[in-house]
Amino acid sequence: MSRGGRMAGVTSASPSVLDVAPVIPVVVIDDAAHAVPMARALVAGGLPAIEVTLRTPAALDAIRAIAAEVPEAVVGVGTVLTPEHVESSVAAGARFLVSPGWTERLLGAMRASGVPFLPGVSTTSEVVALLERGVTEMKFFPAEAAGGTAYLRSLASPLPQARFCPTGGIDASRAAGYLALPNVGCVGGTWMLPSDVVAARDWGRVEELAREAAALRP
Repeated sequence: MSRGGRMAGVTSASPSVLDVAPVIPVVVIDDAAHAVPMARALVAGGLPAIEVTLRTPAALDAIRAIAAEVPEAVVGVGTVLTPEHVESSVAAGARFLVSPGWTERLLGAMRASGVPFLPGVSTTSEVVALLERGVTEMKFFPAEAAGGTAYLRSLASPLPQARFCPTGGIDASRAAGYLALPNVGCVGGTWMLPSDVVAARDWGRVEELAREAAALRP
């Protein structure tokens, strides 16, 4: 995230989206009608930072609905790949942006948006390149495939200024190991949103799983 990691709308005690909660739910929404009750359940369970991915046609409508009807949620947008994605996401009400990787063009658009962002990295060179550009908060993706906790632990000493939100292959059993690392602010995952539970609209169960995830930080 840029600009000192400050995030509009987050209190001074939690200046960065990495510090809002230990887990950011990564949401793939097929039905925009699920967006508001899902967001309310996640917030009630203690996970107010929600990343809605741009993987479905319903995504932008879902973001608009959450932004309008669940003000206590910090709704962000994931799978941001182009400057056009940046523009449409911010217009829909996104309060932060997440990309699986970055290019100069995409990074420039995210900076220009004025919205906090987490560009994706998976190599040391990418991390150094972002630090060189003044970006200290990043998404580490795909976390498990790219080396997991061992890789991130090895970055902590030479690159202590870099902080990460690892995402990709992380579940409830792996999350605590990431959260124990000094350079990890939070993790992203989907395990609190099982497809059968969402299909059944069992928002009470989503809230329970969110509460368990919110209690994961050691």
